[in-house]
Amino acid sequence: MSNNIAIILARGGSKRLPGKNIIDFHGKPMVAWTIEAATTSEKFSKVLLSTDSSDIADIGREFGAEVPFLRESAADDVATSSEATLAALYQSEQYWGEEFSTVTQMMANCPLRDAVDIIRSVDNFYQSNAPAQISCFRYGWMNPWWAATLDHNGLPEYLFPDARKSRSQDLPELYCPSGAIWIADARQLKSAKTFYMESHIQYPLGWISSCDIDDQDDLEMANVLYRRRHDRD
Repeated sequence: MSNNIAIILARGGSKRLPGKNIIDFHGKPMVAWTIEAATTSEKFSKVLLSTDSSDIADIGREFGAEVPFLRESAADDVATSSEATLAALYQSEQYWGEEFSTVTQMMANCPLRDAVDIIRSVDNFYQSNAPAQISCFRYGWMNPWWAATLDHNGLPEYLFPDARKSRSQDLPELYCPSGAIWIADARQLKSAKTFYMESHIQYPLGWISSCDIDDQDDLEMANVLYRRRHDRD
């Protein structure tokens, strides 16, 4: 684990929620929550903030991330997170002159994922011997087994037509990927160019820890979840 780099992705050009990665979230910029969780976990030799924004870079340094360079590529809104992480990984290895064995990608817009989630995820990855691990959460009251598309007249076409005749408690549990914590063997990631490589596994987190904030509705929900968690604590 001494050669495990954490790469926090925080692009500056969000369109759905402008400035989302540095927007105030309960007293700190959004990105600060991920930086502090990563450093507190003590699972990484480097905690790198990968961004194309000098403003985000300054905030990252203030909260303890290493930001020796801005992202040179994969900084637009069509680049995948795997592409952005690979670009940052190659830049990091060139800058520090070393090859990292494991890379852990974390999205800056998942502020409710904490150090305990990271520790458990990293430990599970090393115990699994899988080439990659993607965080996920179990679907709850929104039952995707009953999902449908609607035509212009509102007529449904069910994705799982047989399942809609079953009670929800009789159907298998389904899981949805989350951007909270993705981990991979660095060499295999370079070869596959995606975390979704053959034989990757998923690791469930609690649904609150898995919350991704991409628009105003997500932010409002995350605020409610934050208050619920801290009121309970």
